[in-house]
Parts: sequence; structure tokens; C-alpha cells
Amino acid sequence: MRHGCAVYLARMAAPRSIPSTPAEASPSVDAVDVSVVIVNYNVKALLEQVLRSLARAESDLNVEVFVVDNDSVDGSVEMVQAQFPEVRVIANRENVGFGKANNQAIDQARGRYIFVLNPDTIVQEDTLTAFVRFMNAHPDAGAAGCAILNPDGTFALESRRAFPTPAVAFYRVSGLSRLFPKSARFGRYNMTHLPRDQKAEVDALSGSCMFVRRSALAFSHDEAEAHRTAGHDLLDLLQRGERGSGPGGFDEDFFMYGEDLDWCFRVKRNNWKVMYVGDQRVIHHKGASTRKRPQKMNFHFHRSMMVFHRKHLVDRYPFFVNWLVYSGIGVRFAVRSLTTLVKSRRDPVVVPGAPERPGEDRALSAEQG
Repeated sequence: MRHGCAVYLARMAAPRSIPSTPAEASPSVDAVDVSVVIVNYNVKALLEQVLRSLARAESDLNVEVFVVDNDSVDGSVEMVQAQFPEVRVIANRENVGFGKANNQAIDQARGRYIFVLNPDTIVQEDTLTAFVRFMNAHPDAGAAGCAILNPDGTFALESRRAFPTPAVAFYRVSGLSRLFPKSARFGRYNMTHLPRDQKAEVDALSGSCMFVRRSALAFSHDEAEAHRTAGHDLLDLLQRGERGSGPGGFDEDFFMYGEDLDWCFRVKRNNWKVMYVGDQRVIHHKGASTRKRPQKMNFHFHRSMMVFHRKHLVDRYPFFVNWLVYSGIGVRFAVRSLTTLVKSRRDPVVVPGAPERPGEDRALSAEQG
């Protein structure tokens, strides 16, 4: 890979200059275009695959890549260090969760844009340049995502979503969203009323593939506009550690699932747009690092629903609506737990290439969306 980055503790490669953009002031000669952040847990083969696809996608961009490993035991860290010595590896000694692991790399990132990417994905050769071009042309966009495809080529509904308000959640749970997918009201959760191959402003994206403006994490849109009007270099401000009232990184209260919804909610609350770029595609082998612990994943998924509602929505609704929401989440968790238990006893899941320490029982954290 030809990234302008380095192995953790290794010497930094000489980066290239990049042209100025309407979104930021003129960058310095050592500026990085894109910081790719990948959180890994025991998916060595897929991690190697995504790193090779990123190498083919660099084009003329100056790219740095971080792999944050959550204490894998399959040789992932050794593989990256041996085969991709220019990648910066952060090797955790415990599973710290998806959000915290991403934040570890985001705090060190130097790129104008941050590309949060799952290890079980494959990007196209023009993915990075297309995202950079789109974000440069849309300075009011804080984050962008694309069409996510399943390995069989089908469209993954989590590519774009609405925030799970009580009404939106009811339409989905009741089946109305499946009965009327083209309805702007009933099909809102997965936004099935929108064409899949077109650009659109949405509520939220999948955390498996999010391209984020780094300055949007530090400053609200209004603050960023004020700095640009005053002739300030946003990248220079970021390098000096200055920040405004922007949303910051992932909320680490979400150990797994929900961080992407929460992040997009806070980005939009700071007057940045969240955009879906339908003419770009990424393949996602969903569940590659989570299917070994279905009950743990079920717990974290429903817990994240509780956390999101309590953090962002509880004050908007009366007590009985909140009670119904929490009760619904609890019932759904119980039903899913039972069906997952029955299925696991009938069809034990074995994930090749994902070894586990004897007696270990812990949540995984490399999967989003």
C-alpha cells in the first residue's frame, strides 16, 4: 500500500501535497486527504482483503490507515505488521468496544476526512476519490455514506436510515414498512421510498462505511462557516487542538451498535448535513465478527436502542409513550433471546478464522450497521 502513513512506532512516509478545496482553507504540504479507521476483531482474512482494496483505491490521494485491534487472537496484528508495514496499528489488550476503539484512531488522525470502515468490507477503486470529490463539492455535508451491498450483490437496507422515533419504530415493528415500502411515512426507517442509486439527505448512515469531515467533529456548521469567512485554516486549527461545539467522536456509552445513529444525530444537531451517495457501492460481509456470540450481540443491540432513546428522545414524549418504547424493546429482546437460543442449539455457528480463548465470554466489536 502506498499510504502517507506509518506503522505504529515506525517512521512516517513522505506525504504529497494536495490542491485546496472549497471546504477547507489551503492545506499545508504535509496534509493528509483521508484517514481510514478500521476496528478489527478476529477477522484476519477479511482485514487483509479490505486493506488490499484500499491500496487499489488510493489514486493520487494522500491516505493514512489505522487498524485498531481489539485483542484479536487470530494473528491479525502480526499479519498487518508483516504485510502492510505502512499501516498504523493500535493493538488493544482488551476489547474496548467499537466506539472507543474508533476514537483512539480518530484522536490521532491527521486527514481532512475520516473514513470509518468495517474490516469485513471491500471498497471500489474509485471509492475514496468519489467521496473526496463529493465532500469537496458539498461543504455543508458533515458525513456521507454509500450503497452497501451484501456479498450476493443485493442492497443492504441499513445503507440509509431514519432516526428510530416511536412512530418510525412502530411502522417498522408492525410491518407497515414492509407493506408500504414506497410510502414516505411508513417506509421511512430504511428510506425505501428513495431511489437506491441517487444522492439524498438522510438521517443516519451505517457505521460500517461513513466518510466524515474531520472539522465537522470539532465545530458546528455555523462555527466552521465563521472561521472560513474570517480566513482561518480549519485544518490548522484542528492541528493546534482548537475546537468549538462540534459533536466530537463516538459516544463510548454505546459498546456496540447505535454509535452510528447517535453520531449522525449529533452531527445533524450541529447543522451539518448527512448525505447518502447512491452511485457509490461498498460490499459488506455483515456479521463476520459477531455471529459467534449471538446472545451478546442481541443484548448490546437492544441496550443501544434504550440508550439512544433515553439520550435523545425521552424528553420529547410523555411518560406513557416512553413506557411503551421501553416495554417494546424489552419484549423484543426477550423474544429474540429465545429464538436465538433455540437456533444456536439447533445450528451451532462456527466462524472460520476467528479463534477464541478457552472459557472466554465477551462481546465483539468489529461489526456495525
